[in-house]
Amino acid sequence: MNKILYKCLLLLYNIYALLLFIVLMLIIFPFVIIASFLNPLQSGNIIYRLCMLWADIWFPLVGIFHKNYYETPHAKKQAYIFVTNHISYLDAAIIVKTFRQALRPLGKIEMTKIPVFGYIYKNAIVTVNRDNASDRSESVKKLKAVLQKGISILIFPEGTFNETGAPLKSFYDGAFRIAIETQTPIKPVLFLDTYDRMPYKGFLTLNPGKNRSVFLDEIPVEGLTINDLPELKNKVFAIMEEKLIAYKAGWIKR
Repeated sequence: MNKILYKCLLLLYNIYALLLFIVLMLIIFPFVIIASFLNPLQSGNIIYRLCMLWADIWFPLVGIFHKNYYETPHAKKQAYIFVTNHISYLDAAIIVKTFRQALRPLGKIEMTKIPVFGYIYKNAIVTVNRDNASDRSESVKKLKAVLQKGISILIFPEGTFNETGAPLKSFYDGAFRIAIETQTPIKPVLFLDTYDRMPYKGFLTLNPGKNRSVFLDEIPVEGLTINDLPELKNKVFAIMEEKLIAYKAGWIKR
């Protein structure tokens, strides 16, 4: 009986959260349209801030309480290549609660097909079609251009959800190649609770509770060449893996 009641309450909660998600998005949408007529730099920054406002309202109203933790002091005015683990559909929403600075994430182009959300999405991030080599190349150029303007970028090096039960799945080269070619430091960030708040298995699985992001120490790339890419990638992987285990991330099968 208790299990049935819990499922009913969770369903009602998810319906409420989804409706609130849509309503708040519709409220900011006219301002997104106006901002989209500005130059790409201004437009992206304004739309990202609008998304921050949306998140600052939505998360408390659905009972998800977010907090950032910093293992070392974080310089918000420094351009970084942020890399983080990818474990939940909530990861996309939590970006704007975690990174409170000018930022351009790299995201899948398929998401732009969603009405309203897709328009906001494509104007706030750099999209990529992973199945198209020329599109991947163009996305890399855009990311490098963003870094040259002093704006940080965010890449999920795992590419897709980690469904292995391990702390991380294998990394792609992209983030580390860009870091070396632009000589931009990498800063790993851990999304510790998005899996607990919204497991990727099942439908309407969102639930209230704490949500933490942890900023690790930056990893410099000064003087590194493309020959150092495998070592750099392995170093970042090892650091993030060790920390996820230390923080007892909920998806790790022990």
